[in-house]
Formats: sequence, structure tokens, C-alpha cells
Amino acid sequence: MWRRVWARLKSWEGLLLVILVVIITFNVLKTPHYLEVDNLVNLFKLHIEKLIVALVMTFIIINAEIDLSVASVMGLAGVVMAYLWGKGIPFPIDLAAGMLTGLVIGAFNGFMVAYVGLPSLIVTLAGLIGFRGMSHVFMENRSIGEFPDWFNHLGQDPVVGPLPFSLVAFFVLLVVALVILQWSSFGRYVFVIGNSRDVARYSGVNVRRVKMTLFITSGVISAFAGLLLAARLTAMRGDTAQGGELDIITMVLLGGVSIFGGSGSLVGVLLSILIILNLRNGMGLLNLTAEAQTGAVGLLLILSVLVPNMARGLQEWWGRRQRARHALAAESRKEVSHP
Repeated sequence: MWRRVWARLKSWEGLLLVILVVIITFNVLKTPHYLEVDNLVNLFKLHIEKLIVALVMTFIIINAEIDLSVASVMGLAGVVMAYLWGKGIPFPIDLAAGMLTGLVIGAFNGFMVAYVGLPSLIVTLAGLIGFRGMSHVFMENRSIGEFPDWFNHLGQDPVVGPLPFSLVAFFVLLVVALVILQWSSFGRYVFVIGNSRDVARYSGVNVRRVKMTLFITSGVISAFAGLLLAARLTAMRGDTAQGGELDIITMVLLGGVSIFGGSGSLVGVLLSILIILNLRNGMGLLNLTAEAQTGAVGLLLILSVLVPNMARGLQEWWGRRQRARHALAAESRKEVSHP
């Protein structure tokens, strides 16, 4: 048993766990009431929409793709809902239009990547710019709010104990995502395609359908997160959620998901989420600016790609050295036994 525990501690998840303990310890020393339930709920609540999107981003990156447009889709979905509300359209229709926005964008991204064959980096980078521009066109540098009271309460008030609806939704989606990724055939297809698209295709996997499903899901989940963000903020602007893709991608990559696809786990992503949330909170306790916090997250993004690659390269170098040493020792034994 202890060998299994030690192996886990030596893994990337083990390193993340150690880092998390250090950060939480520092925060507790700075603020004795840091671990109180209300503070922990607020810690999640301030970034919960990005956490929700990080779940589906995990699937996409494991599949060797990327979606840079998620934050812009969050903003645009909320803006479409708010714009229609400002025009006097009934609110249920506004919500449906916001969700439909995410569905259409996800289907467009998926079609361009899976069927046209364009790189997801290019397609979603164009979306990041284009959908953000559309949000500004709708809003014209103004803010639209005064949503129905029930909607604002949904985004701010507890619904299960101290937990708001968005946090409950996150935990439900986390369980669903974990089951799908680890124990379903679709999850296995995601990993297989991420390792080698050609091998997956020759094995009978419908690669196009899997990728299309992933991008549609990304669009829908991003739109859902955008509506939750509107409920929490009680208003929408054209720049709402701008830059959120940085935090989302960092959460996934720092969690040990390979940028090249084919490997990763939601356990590592969850630990990464906790690290980033507590790190931001700790920097806030030190009165560091939002720009400094964003810079720290950007540095984490670089390290999350650089460190695993360096570790993998070092491991491969050490393995080659050991094999060469064993081969040399075997050759020496042969010479001794056959003079």
C-alpha cells in the first residue's frame, strides 16, 4: 500500500497536492478564518463559470485540440440574452437564444475542425476575436441589466446549504465528466484520438463525430457558463469574461493534461483549479493588483507546459543512460565468461 501511496506522491498530481498544501498553509497564516465555509464558497463563486468551462476544455485538449473562443462565447451568449431582454423579448426566449448561440458556435467550430480539416487553433483564435467583436457591436459600450429577480437570486443566493446554483452545477458536471472520461467508451475514444488520429480511424472510431461532439459541447457549456455569469453580475457588457480563456487553459495544462493530447486526468485538473483559486486569493491578501495576478497565472501557463516536457525529456535521457549502462555491463560479463 505504501508503495502505491509513494508512487502517487511522485506523480504530477502528487506535486500539485504539495503545492496546494503550501499555498493554503500560507493563506491560513495570513488569515486565520481562511478555511471557514463562507470564505471557501466565495473562493469558488468568484471564478465558478471558468471552472465549469475547464471541465469540457479538459476533454478537448486530451483530444489534441484547443478551443480559444470559450471566453468570447461566454460573453456573447450573455450579451445576446441581455440584448434581447433590453428589447422587451420575454426572458425565457432570451435564455434560449443565449444557449442557442453557444450551440451554433460549437457546431461551426466542430464542422470547421472535424470536416473541413482546419486547425482548431486557427478556427477558435478567429472565434476569440470575432465573437468578442460581435459582443461589442451588440452592447455599444453600454451595460444591460435589471434581469428578473429570480435570475439574479439564482446567480447569487444559496440553493443547497451555503452553495449557490452555479457551484452545485459545477459539482454535478464534474461527476458526469469524470464518469464519461474514465469509464465510458466515448472517454476512451477521446484518449485514443488524442494519441493518434490515424490509429483511432483504423480502429473504427468515428473521429469526426467525436470531435464534432466535443466542440458542440464546448459551445453549449460555455454559453451556459456565460448565462451563469450574467446572473452573478446582474448585468452584461461587451467585455464581460474577456481574457477568461487564459485561466481556463492554465487550469487544464497545470493539471497535467498534455498540450499534445492523449494524456491527462480530471483529478489533476481539480487540484490545479484549487491551486489557482487559492493562489489568486493569497495574492489578493498581499494586496497585489489584478494585473499581477494575471501575470502569475500566465507564468503558471508557461511552467505547466515547460516543466512536464523537461521532466519527460530528463526521464527519457535517464532511461537511455541506464539501458546503455546495462548493455555495457552485459558485454563486459560476456568478455569475462568467454576469454
